[in-house]
Amino acid sequence: MDDTLLRVFIAVTTFAVVVQAGILVGLYLAFRKSSAKMEALATEVSSKALPTLESVQSLLVELRPRIETLTTNLSESSTVVRNQLERIDATLTDALDRGRLQVIRADELLSRTLDKVEETSESVHKTVMSPLRHVNGLVNAISTGVDVFLGQKRRHPKNGAGVPQDEMFI
Repeated sequence: MDDTLLRVFIAVTTFAVVVQAGILVGLYLAFRKSSAKMEALATEVSSKALPTLESVQSLLVELRPRIETLTTNLSESSTVVRNQLERIDATLTDALDRGRLQVIRADELLSRTLDKVEETSESVHKTVMSPLRHVNGLVNAISTGVDVFLGQKRRHPKNGAGVPQDEMFI
């Protein structure tokens, strides 16, 4: 029985080794087939992509100075624009300050003018109107005196009651 068991074990082991060898052969063939496909694909990619990459590289080499010039010009333009904006800001600030100052001056001038007009009005009132009232009162007094002296009738109030106006007020 030992001998039979040993033969069965050897047969099973042989079968396993043969199966493994078959699997390895299959893997080798599949790998070789896959490798051939990969080489064909790599050749196709290199034949199509390499010219494109070369043209892109030559284009970049050609455009690099232009791009650098463009970048430099853009930087300089940005600096010039920034400086001009600072000048405009300073000019506008100065103009606004001057405008405010002129508004303040105009306000002060108008206030002083109105004060002078008021003072002049009061002065005219005191120097012209007050003496005119006095002269008017004096003329009325002379007129009344002349009327009385010449004997003219006294004027009676229009209400017809015969009561002088001064007596009506309390």
